[in-house]
Amino acid sequence: MRNIVLTGMMGTGKTTVGRYLAEHLEIPFYDLDELIERESGLSIPAIFREQGEPVFRALERAVVSRLGQFQGCIIATGGGTIVDAENLRQLRTHGEIICLTAAPERILERTKGMEHRPLLWHADRLERIREVMQVRASVYALVGQPIDTTDLSVEEVAARILARVQLRKVPKG
Repeated sequence: MRNIVLTGMMGTGKTTVGRYLAEHLEIPFYDLDELIERESGLSIPAIFREQGEPVFRALERAVVSRLGQFQGCIIATGGGTIVDAENLRQLRTHGEIICLTAAPERILERTKGMEHRPLLWHADRLERIREVMQVRASVYALVGQPIDTTDLSVEEVAARILARVQLRKVPKG
């Protein structure tokens, strides 16, 4: 089984749905941000504050490269992971990439009170969410039709992911 890689904006359900899928399928789950924090010994906000986004992106690239050795797992990426062309290539080589999306207002609602989101350190969070979504739209489009999680339950999103992955399998024989 190829990896299932979940990408998309923060607050679209990548980690929640990823954990659910991994448990349901009884396969490993890897959250890219958690792996970066574990390996660096720093939280994501601390990396951004103390070392800057370029250092974070270099750490992210290294972890993505190492994830290529795993097969048959669920990987939740950070929202900006696939903006890096090499990350996108690596993740595509070893997995099926599914982009999750949601309405900006729902993302704001889901991320409310989450101060560990450096890209939302902005006075007008909704405007910032819209800006980031617009900047990343062309990159997210590279991985195909997104699954809109705005009004779906975790179970419904998981079912749509599994249906999409099943449809892309090449029949044997």
